[in-house]
This record gives sequence, structure tokens and C-alpha cells, in this order.
Amino acid sequence: MIDAVVYTSNTGYTKQYAELLSNRLSLPVYSLKDAPSELKDGSKIIYLGWVMAGKVMGCAKAMKCYKTAAVCGVCMGATGSQLDEMRKATPLPSNIPLFSLQGGFDMKKLHGVYKFMMSVMAKTVGKKLQKKKDRTPDEDSMLDMMLNSGNYVSEKNLDAVLDWYSSYSGKGE
Repeated sequence: MIDAVVYTSNTGYTKQYAELLSNRLSLPVYSLKDAPSELKDGSKIIYLGWVMAGKVMGCAKAMKCYKTAAVCGVCMGATGSQLDEMRKATPLPSNIPLFSLQGGFDMKKLHGVYKFMMSVMAKTVGKKLQKKKDRTPDEDSMLDMMLNSGNYVSEKNLDAVLDWYSSYSGKGE
């Protein structure tokens, strides 16, 4: 049985997903910062973290404290994309399911080094995407997000996670 949904959020999109998932699964939800006062070490969790350079942030820390049944990375790319990059950048055993969820982007919500890094990335990648003639729908979405900000959090994006959970073999543990 899974005990909780635990998350790390930088700009709020991951928190939105964690709360949606918590509601759908009737599980408590805690930030990784608050989880130690609410959960015992070794509790079984679903972990959600924001993605930076392919890495699911906070995942390593969550895995040290809790039995992680599944991981969701919230990224700018389309739901279901960037899984290979996240597996390479995140210290995650291959037997733990990994999902990607399209979050959002809002430069105004970023601070410090993350704001600087993303402003550089938005300018360089944005210009490159603007010039590209044969953009994919995912690239169009990414460009729109960089230029205009956007929130792509949707309960529909959780379908693969919910399907996995419905067949999760660890329910009876």
C-alpha cells in the first residue's frame, strides 16, 4: 500500500499535480520538506519533482528516506516525453516506473540562478525554435510557453500514472 504523495516544487506546477494525484488516489500529500514530520522513514510513496536539465529534483533525497513506488518528473515538454533523458540524469533504479508530466513555465515565478538560467535558455532555444520551419506540436507548445508563459497542468496528463496505480502489485504489501 502506498502511504502518500510527496513532491518538490519550484514554481507550483509540481505541487498542482501532487494535489491532483492525491485527490484522485485518496492519499495524503506532503512537500519533501514537510514529509519527515508526517511520514516514517521507509514509508511507501509516489514522488513528484520538477525537472532541471533532465534531472528530477529532490528524487535522490526522497529515495534515501522513503520506499519510492513511482516517480513523476514535471517538465516543460509534453507529457510522456523526455523519459530517456530523465532516466539518465536521475539516480533511479530501472524497476521504478518513471512518468513525465507537462507542467508550465512562468519567468516571473523563477528566482536567482534558475531565473538567469531559464532566461538564457528561453532566448537561445526560443530563437532556434522560432526559426525552425518544421516544428513538431511539442516544439510549438514549448515555444509558446517560453514566449508567453503557460500552465499545462491537467488531470488528463495523469492518466498513465493512474493506469499504473490501478494495476500496482504493491497494493497489498
